[in-house]
Amino acid sequence: MPIKDGDTIKIDYTGTLDDGTVFDSSQNHDQPLEFTVGSSQVIPGFEEAVRGMEMGEEKNFRVEAEDAYGDHNPDLAQSVPKSMLQCDVDMEEGMMLMVSTADGQQMPAKITDITDETVTLDMNHPLAGKALNFEIKVVEA
Repeated sequence: MPIKDGDTIKIDYTGTLDDGTVFDSSQNHDQPLEFTVGSSQVIPGFEEAVRGMEMGEEKNFRVEAEDAYGDHNPDLAQSVPKSMLQCDVDMEEGMMLMVSTADGQQMPAKITDITDETVTLDMNHPLAGKALNFEIKVVEA
């Protein structure tokens, strides 16, 4: 039976960037990815790709940035005074931090610049602005 919205399925997958870098794989998690199709538990382009697939079917597909984590939004990068950050280790460019938003939620942020007075934090998803390539197999439907 073809996969449709409301079906809970399990997928083995490998996700790569255009340069071949693997950004995620079900092998890293020692189990297939399980989700309910149509419930927005995975990125929209991934969900769209599995609809209509069958048990045991394999597929390769590409998801453009707008159907994955969106385009990189420069408004999500902000410089903040170093004194506002509580960090127990020496900060370096490229380092990821968890920051609290005004409403108390925790968000990952990447350090993109450090000066004597400020730290620039980018709160875009690390895969924002990137097309994603997937190799998948339906292992349970």
